[in-house]
Amino acid sequence: MKLEGIHHITCVTADAPSNADFYVRVLGLRIVKKTVNQTDMTTYHIFYGDERASYGNNISFFEYRGRPAGRAGAGNVHTIVWRLGEVAALDFWERRLAEEGVELRRDEHALDVWDPEGLHHRLAVVASEDPPLTGESPEVPAEYALQGFDGVQAYARDPSASAAFVEGVLGMVPSGEACFHARGTLRGGWYEIDPAPPERRRFGGGVVQHVAWGCLPEDIERWSERVTPLCADATGVIDRHFFRSTYFTEPGGVLFEIAEHGGPGFAVDEPDAEHMGDELQLPPWLEDRRKLYEYSLTPVPSTAELRAGVAVRG
Repeated sequence: MKLEGIHHITCVTADAPSNADFYVRVLGLRIVKKTVNQTDMTTYHIFYGDERASYGNNISFFEYRGRPAGRAGAGNVHTIVWRLGEVAALDFWERRLAEEGVELRRDEHALDVWDPEGLHHRLAVVASEDPPLTGESPEVPAEYALQGFDGVQAYARDPSASAAFVEGVLGMVPSGEACFHARGTLRGGWYEIDPAPPERRRFGGGVVQHVAWGCLPEDIERWSERVTPLCADATGVIDRHFFRSTYFTEPGGVLFEIAEHGGPGFAVDEPDAEHMGDELQLPPWLEDRRKLYEYSLTPVPSTAELRAGVAVRG
C-alpha cells in the first residue's frame, strides 16, 4: 500500500476572478471544476488543472472574498514545486512572467514565482518517467507547459515528529535531509520538511490550506484505518462526489488528505471536456440550494473567456 504522489493541493484566495486570470491565462492551466467548499458551503471551490482534469495537476482554491492576506507558518505548506520538461522552458516562463509583472527569481534549474497574493511556486526542470499533465493554453507551447506537481515544502511545528510520521505511517521513503518521496504505481511526488519561522501563520489569501496525496481506490479504507487511531482529527472516509478521501493533521501541524486516484472523477457531472468548469456544479445533496449559491458566489469567467483575455474584475 503506497501513496501515489500528490493528488491535489488546496489553497485560499481572497479574489476568485483575479485568481482565475493568473492560473488560467498566465500559467496556462484551465478551470476543471467550479463548485463549493463542502465543509464551508458559503465559499467557492475552484479547481484548475490540465485538459483531462488529471489528478497530480489539480490546484484548487477556496475563495474568502476580501479576507486580508495570509502568511505561511508552522503547519503550512509554503512552496509548491511544478515540473518543467526542459531548460528552455525556464527562459519562456521568465520572459512571460516578467511581462506580467510577476515577482520571480531564477537559478540554474528553477524559477521561483509568487502569485498575486504571495503564494510561492517553484517551476523546476525535472526528469521524470511520469506522464506530463499539461494544459493547452494557446499562449503556452506544449513543450514549455507545466507538467504537474513534483513536490511541496512545508513548515513543521515539530520536524522530527513529522518526519517519523510520514516515513513510519505513510510509508514515504527518505531522500536526502528532511525530504521524503511518495511513489506508487501511477505517479510520484515528494514532501520536504522545514523548521518553522518565528512568525505565526495567518489564514488568508495566498496560503495553502491542505495537500492531498493520492492512493489506489481499493486502498482508501485501509489508509483511513491506519491514520485514524493516530490523528485526533481524522475524518474517516468522506464521499466528495468526485472522489473519496480522508483528512487528518500530521504531527507537524500540516493538514493532509489522502484521496483516491479514481472514482467518478471531475467528468462525472461534466462529460463535455471542452466546457468542463464553465458552470457551477454541485453534488446531488446540495442541488436544492443552487439558487442561493448562484446568487452569492462571485462570477468567474470560463476557461475560454480567460484564454481569450476577457477582462476580469477583482
